[in-house]
Amino acid sequence: MIKFDLNDRVAIVTGGAQGFGLAITKRFIESGANVIIWDIDENEMKKAIDNVNSKKLSYQIVDVSNNDLINDKLTQVENSHGKIDIFINNAGITGMNTTVVDYPVDEWNKVINLNLNAVFYCCKAVVPFMMKNNYGRIVNIASIAGKEGNPNASAYSTSKAGVIGLTKSLGKELAQKNIAVNCVTPAAAKTRIFDQMTEEHINYMLSKIPRNKFAKVEELASLVTWLSSEENSFSTAAVFDLSGGRATY
Repeated sequence: MIKFDLNDRVAIVTGGAQGFGLAITKRFIESGANVIIWDIDENEMKKAIDNVNSKKLSYQIVDVSNNDLINDKLTQVENSHGKIDIFINNAGITGMNTTVVDYPVDEWNKVINLNLNAVFYCCKAVVPFMMKNNYGRIVNIASIAGKEGNPNASAYSTSKAGVIGLTKSLGKELAQKNIAVNCVTPAAAKTRIFDQMTEEHINYMLSKIPRNKFAKVEELASLVTWLSSEENSFSTAAVFDLSGGRATY
């Protein structure tokens, strides 16, 4: 395993208590970073703390879809750690698997609010903290669904397409700063997010992956860790595929 250098970096990972977020958290700590998990499930965060067992890991209970809370939580992190270097927008939900015609409006708004609006809220709030120190790495976890659009997953596909567009806009805005903003578009991985999907939809996603397997959370964590490191000194406003060959552009 390559050891990326995140020594003395301070990172926040939303949805960091399980799945992709926990894998990223573990890899960051192995690379020397101090990590603060943001999640709304305190029990899962406590499990993650026990699982990782590192003094470099802490957590805050944060609903990232609540814009009014985010700046206060960031200020708390800065006060306790002195700075914020890395921010990973990972928290998200899949929403229902049904057609556009049958998609409930309330469910649509719920998915868009957490998967897209919350990413905007967090990016908007964290950038000034990074600009203070002339350093930052933001990685947004999108999805191959945001590129291709999965049938019966319109809200999820739309929200992730929006994350790609937001990443490109913000990355270009900050291109003259030492702040890189990129996103990753993974194919599905076997995490608890599968609990929100129908078996039919899971089988559909697997059938679209030429490697004929789902992504591993560790594979995503490796890519995200490099994107979050100082070694990534040039790539910004970019989309990095982790789709097992599914991506067509």
